[in-house]
Amino acid sequence: MKPKPIRRSESIMKLSREHHFSLLFCWKIREGLKKRTAPKRMVQYAQYFWSNHIQPHFLEEEEILFAPLQDEMVLKAMEEHAAIREGIEALTVLPPENITDELTKLADQLDKHVRYEERQLFPHLENVLSDAQLESIGAQLNALPSAALKDDYQDEFWREKNASL
Repeated sequence: MKPKPIRRSESIMKLSREHHFSLLFCWKIREGLKKRTAPKRMVQYAQYFWSNHIQPHFLEEEEILFAPLQDEMVLKAMEEHAAIREGIEALTVLPPENITDELTKLADQLDKHVRYEERQLFPHLENVLSDAQLESIGAQLNALPSAALKDDYQDEFWREKNASL
């Protein structure tokens, strides 16, 4: 039996759409690892995706969505944001032999984080925040550009049969 899609408040739908692209990022990294893509290529993609997608998304959540409520669930999400940030930063300083492990860890962390937000945190916020707060959050989010809804990275290493070049 297929699970029902999660109903999301229109006010934070933009963030859920961005989460879809984060899950695709995780899949692409995992595909690259399966195909033994040169770690340097995947690190370049991870840095691109961080700068153009994840970092702006985290800022939207931290400065807009999480601002009205600093409870345990929100604090958990912010701690996960910090751990993901550290994982991205680690990619630039790790010795080459440790990069694939860090990429695996990063994909797993981000995947788990997105699923936490979608399945637990967002429903919690939709229940706790008032309609007026959600509308205000939605207006602020929708006033921002949606860069995270497009991934136009040119090196599609995850599609190649032998990506180790």
